[in-house]
Amino acid sequence: QGCLNRIDRLFSILESAGLRPNLDSYAVALECLGRNQSPPKAILRYLKQLNRDGFHVDELFQKCLFEADEKEMVLWAIRTVQPNYQLPPPPSPQISKSSLLQDFYSRETMVSYPKLDFSVEELQERFQQQLEMELKSSITIESVEAAKPLTPQAIKARELLGTLRSQWHNTILQALQNSKRSMARPKRMSKYSVLYPYLCLLPDEEYVDIMLQILNDLSPQGESLAVLARELGSKVYDRYIIQRKLRSCQLEKVQEIYEKYIQLLAKDSQPKQYLPREYWEKLVAEAGFGPSLNLKNCSWPYALLLRLGMHLLELLVKAVKMPRNILSHRLESKPIPVLYHVYSFYSTWQVGLIKPHPIFSQLVANAAETTLTFNSSAMPMLCPPLPWTSPHFGAFVLNDTKLMRFMDETIYHQLLLEQCPLVNLHPVLDALNQLGNCAWKINQPVLDIIISIFNDKGDEKLDIPPPLSEAPKPPTAPGHYSTWSKSLKHELFLCKKKTAEMHSLRMDALYKLSIANYVRDKVFWFPHNMDFRGRTYPCPPYFNHLGNDVTRAILLFAEGKPLGPRGLDWLKIHLINLTGLKKKNALQERLEYANEIMEDILDSADRPLTGRKWWMDTDEPWQALACCMEIAKALRSPDPAAYISHFPVHQVGA
Repeated sequence: QGCLNRIDRLFSILESAGLRPNLDSYAVALECLGRNQSPPKAILRYLKQLNRDGFHVDELFQKCLFEADEKEMVLWAIRTVQPNYQLPPPPSPQISKSSLLQDFYSRETMVSYPKLDFSVEELQERFQQQLEMELKSSITIESVEAAKPLTPQAIKARELLGTLRSQWHNTILQALQNSKRSMARPKRMSKYSVLYPYLCLLPDEEYVDIMLQILNDLSPQGESLAVLARELGSKVYDRYIIQRKLRSCQLEKVQEIYEKYIQLLAKDSQPKQYLPREYWEKLVAEAGFGPSLNLKNCSWPYALLLRLGMHLLELLVKAVKMPRNILSHRLESKPIPVLYHVYSFYSTWQVGLIKPHPIFSQLVANAAETTLTFNSSAMPMLCPPLPWTSPHFGAFVLNDTKLMRFMDETIYHQLLLEQCPLVNLHPVLDALNQLGNCAWKINQPVLDIIISIFNDKGDEKLDIPPPLSEAPKPPTAPGHYSTWSKSLKHELFLCKKKTAEMHSLRMDALYKLSIANYVRDKVFWFPHNMDFRGRTYPCPPYFNHLGNDVTRAILLFAEGKPLGPRGLDWLKIHLINLTGLKKKNALQERLEYANEIMEDILDSADRPLTGRKWWMDTDEPWQALACCMEIAKALRSPDPAAYISHFPVHQVGA
């Protein structure tokens, strides 16, 4: 940011080492010269060296990424010695040469992009709601778990937890600041000193919030040390990326372009013959100055994320304590750790676990809190996603999203994507954008039935996990565990295993249903990315249309279409497909069978929990019930062919 002597020194070091500065090096040098309003002689020296190294001035603006006003500073420096210099024109849009897609990309056959059923003003408002959610990084929503009567025990437990969390916040903050002071001492180098810059990227309070969130989300069975460390490191990285986008003024530019981009999608704007990617690229080219929408490479290696997470986890384990007698005054009042580090064996592997103290788990259970907190990237979007235009840009407004999913430490796929000519990726980007622009809403009657069963001890047959109160009771026997028989120990092991599985399934269902309930009155979108095989996936992990039978049954298309003359017949065929009863029969036979059992179908729709319950004995019971309800509505409408249906029909794409 203006220290020219240091940049001169760096260029000298590169030259003495026989290395050639790259374009980014020259962009930084010229930015510094522009910011300092340096004399023409110094600027000319760098421009001559740039030409000697085989670069052209235009390449600075064609290939380099800029943040905030860096581009303007570089241009000021160049125009100091070349007053008539003009920015190179944006490159002409390239068209995919794939023989399979020639007709699709042909301008002769291009049609207007379909509109959403929202005005420009409505889409702008939804964008602001999405932006507010992402700026907060996380969102707290009401759980669908039935609110138990607020007993004196629950009230006291919540007060105790509130007091403890306030104390822990101060204790963790103090521990973090002490740790940073220790790392900052020049003579106190340790294995953690390399982490110091990464502990200064965010306000201290944000690190504390992240650690407390991890503590609040920890299950009574504990979690793998590596998984928790990775999660902590990733949460810090995600917040850093958001801060960087804010500092670089990238968000302001995205907002400005998105306001124009929704002209392509809004029902009250002129039809446009562009794909979302093409229209966004056109708007970016017209915007000219300002920061690049792709951030300069700032991904952190897996080892760094793990090391940073381990350090924060170590601070958390050491700092968080509670009185031993918090639930029973008969016990000694000495402080005990809330978390402890244990080892377990999976086959021959020794795995580190972080487990909460049973007293803390009991306190949380007594409090019976009714809220859940998620990362904003785990929620469906409240506005159409940003279109994918490159492997680095698309999907959420601020949350960092990769075009291709890959395992930790695997960077080869990302390198291949970056080396691939962008025009070759256009079909993939356009396919993902088309999937992401599909708007969804909630099937409220089905959701309400599922929630009622979820809160009434669940139903394993219907894939609604029961609560932990239904878990098998562990065996008891006199004497110490070490004296128990082998069969009794095995029985205890199986009991603990079953309880852990039940907790996992119950929480998974709770997350899905709570998110669905949160967006029950909203229209929402699922941004998509892909894996290395080209399979596409919604980015929000818990609740999406690729979920299980329960999740699929509670989703509807936001945009409805008339069933048409044969639509009702196809709904009936789809219902029979969901039952799994007529897999080898022709479509006409399936349709005839549906008409034969129409009485059962209508009974299921009208009295799902009190009638004959035919739908419960199908392969996909919840989708079958949703389909029964849709068929009943269509049959009872004045004209089934004109009935507006929002019902999605899932088909195998093999």
